[in-house]
Amino acid sequence: MATSRLLRTSAAVLAATALLISGCSSGSSSPGSEASPGHRTEAGVQRPAEAASLAPLPASTPASLRPYYDQKLSWRPCSVAGFECATMKAPLDYAKPSADTDLKLAVARKKATGPGSRIGSLQVNPGGPGGSAIDYLQQYAPQPASVRARYDLVAMDPRGVDHSEPVECLTDKQMDRYTQTDATPDSPAEVNALISAYRSFAKGCASRAGKLLSHVSTVEAARDMDVLRAVLGDKKLTYVGASYGTFLGATYAGLYPSRVGRMVLDGAMNPALDSRTVNLNQTAGFNTAFSAFATDCIKHKDCPLGTTSVEDAGRQLSALFKKLDAHPATTGEARKLTESLATTGVVAAMYDERAWPVLREYLAQAKAGDGHGLLTLSDSYYERDPNGTYANQMYANPAVNCLDLASAFTGPAQVRAALPSFRKASPVFGENFAWAAMNCAYWPVKPTGTAHRIEAKGAAPILVVGTTRDPATPYAWAKALAAQLSSATLLTYEGDGHTAYGRGSQCIDTAINNYLLKGTVPPKGKRCT
Repeated sequence: MATSRLLRTSAAVLAATALLISGCSSGSSSPGSEASPGHRTEAGVQRPAEAASLAPLPASTPASLRPYYDQKLSWRPCSVAGFECATMKAPLDYAKPSADTDLKLAVARKKATGPGSRIGSLQVNPGGPGGSAIDYLQQYAPQPASVRARYDLVAMDPRGVDHSEPVECLTDKQMDRYTQTDATPDSPAEVNALISAYRSFAKGCASRAGKLLSHVSTVEAARDMDVLRAVLGDKKLTYVGASYGTFLGATYAGLYPSRVGRMVLDGAMNPALDSRTVNLNQTAGFNTAFSAFATDCIKHKDCPLGTTSVEDAGRQLSALFKKLDAHPATTGEARKLTESLATTGVVAAMYDERAWPVLREYLAQAKAGDGHGLLTLSDSYYERDPNGTYANQMYANPAVNCLDLASAFTGPAQVRAALPSFRKASPVFGENFAWAAMNCAYWPVKPTGTAHRIEAKGAAPILVVGTTRDPATPYAWAKALAAQLSSATLLTYEGDGHTAYGRGSQCIDTAINNYLLKGTVPPKGKRCT
């Protein structure tokens, strides 16, 4: 149905924090760089000025990589009309390229339609990590017409994602059980069950993904983007990235500053933060989003969370979660609506304010004992089809995150110590998000990245976009990234939801389209409502 499709785009493609996901990835150092964790304030927030900066790669292409940069793509019609598809080769390990271990990365494009002369290729990535750029391109990105007319729109699923040798971890039945794991343990037995779930998930990834699991970092994905840029014949990269896609784009800029063309980073991340701070910031971000939802909800007589105050709405939602923890609701199928699935369903609706009316309806149903609606929202988040099949994003996401940064917590003792700060950040979601941030503690591959600044000195003007009440990528992150990047301009959207481009603000869309088509950067301090 339409609502499921909306949430599938907003939540599943752009990602958030739930049982499986420890938050959007926020750091991965380049080969040979010495990124330092830096000093932290009492609140745990890293000062970007004290973190090492991502070092650029040499401007010349090593001879060992020339076969990749010189390859020719063989384009063919995609299964979706109007698009062409191809397969690009990339080395599994850039330090030791070998044809025996090459990856096959899926690429799709929609050629410029005109009128007007073609500017070049525009690569897109919707975020995640783990969102399919190809699916995003083919379903949602052909607009606006003015940009489509002048650019070949191009998408490549990053290594380990969907069409590009996807990371796999569990069977569908195993994933069903995993998503129902109690993410707010109330006893030692429930803590052990959560740890067991994380261990089993990690073990499944190790056995099914093999060597690929060590080579799905953001740095490697950014290097793949540069190969694609060259193969497409573009001297510079033009790019639009959303959510985690902003970290991917910023990483590219840091590695190849002289090859940056026009770059839009919408719903920006701050690469200078460690994993614990990222998760705590996101917890506060979702609390801000819930407060906005509750403020709207209590204006309606049918608000299932009361009509008195935002605080009371939060208490009523917490009470519903507690009730479902003790007595999961029926859904009309074998699966019941557990507390963990209900939390995921509510989180999914925080991504887009257009989902709020549906969330009110489904919360009312859940309070009456019918969990089907919230289960539908949860399934949209997890990319679970009605036939019970899961997409790859929920496997690719931790594979990238756990490689990019060390785990926020090493075990339950650290989670318990941090619970007060997470509950303060969000009385409704804090406990769930804190325990979810432990998932990388049991990952089978050691992280290769650390938190760092990205300055990209010498890059062409970059446009960073932030939404003031964005739940998944808080506005402060956009401000921080814009301050780090030496050539960045910050464009602000005063509103709700995750990201800003193409979500209904003519002010935002006009500013970004003018930048992509004319290279015109918005005035400093420009804000849209």
